[in-house]
Amino acid sequence: MTDRNKIKVAVIDMNNGVTNQGMRGIQEVLLRYREEMEVDLSFDLFDLRQKGEIPGLDYDIYISSGGPGSPYDGEGQQWENDFFKLLDDIVTFNKGNAQLKKHVFLICHSFQMACRKFGLGRVIRRRSTAFGIFPVFLTEEGEEDTLFDGLPNPFYTVDSRDWQVTNPDDALFCAAEASVLALEKERPHVDLERCVMSIRFTKEIVGTQFHPEADPLGMKTYLLQEDKKKVIIENHGEQKYNDMLHSLDDPMRIALTQRIVLPNFLNEAINTLQEA
Repeated sequence: MTDRNKIKVAVIDMNNGVTNQGMRGIQEVLLRYREEMEVDLSFDLFDLRQKGEIPGLDYDIYISSGGPGSPYDGEGQQWENDFFKLLDDIVTFNKGNAQLKKHVFLICHSFQMACRKFGLGRVIRRRSTAFGIFPVFLTEEGEEDTLFDGLPNPFYTVDSRDWQVTNPDDALFCAAEASVLALEKERPHVDLERCVMSIRFTKEIVGTQFHPEADPLGMKTYLLQEDKKKVIIENHGEQKYNDMLHSLDDPMRIALTQRIVLPNFLNEAINTLQEA
């Protein structure tokens, strides 16, 4: 029997040993949430791609990170099989328990893998890397979803992707009770599908293409690295680089998104647990 007042979170690291700001961001959100909400919350880290570590079903909440490379990198590998089995086990557990539910949040790489697994949309390589602070537009479903309570439409967030999910299949979404919560901006002059930025796969499993854990400090640290600065200026120009740095100082942009999305997810999960 789970102690409702002790919340256990499993954080799955999909970074494959590559240095990143994401894991620090996720942990920072959890630590701040624990302090501000005065909740007995603990978390464990699982290095899945590099070390094959996978949590069992003894956690209440699961957060799975972004990571480098293609969302097809794990095809046929043990770590991917373990990840997909965990998602299956959570879905089965939730179906079998009327009140007690396990909640999952999937970020970027994990989100793309889940779209592959659940057969929602096409997971394809982009023509060029998307990297920066971009507006994200909520769909009608997204505007009503508690995940985005407190955010304007559009809101701003960090987006970093070589791969993306497009062409959500309406028939599949109806059958799966999944819904698209957010999309990238419309680009009428470009003959490309809008990328899907967030999906609620089931009532308890939700994911985002963007990085809700990203914070101004981490992003600034990243942007000020000489090699990163060089690549961004080469690919997008100096104006875009300076706009990104300037955007970080706006409290209504990524700082707001970091304070809203994952905390809203945690609120929803913990409220459900405590009501069960």
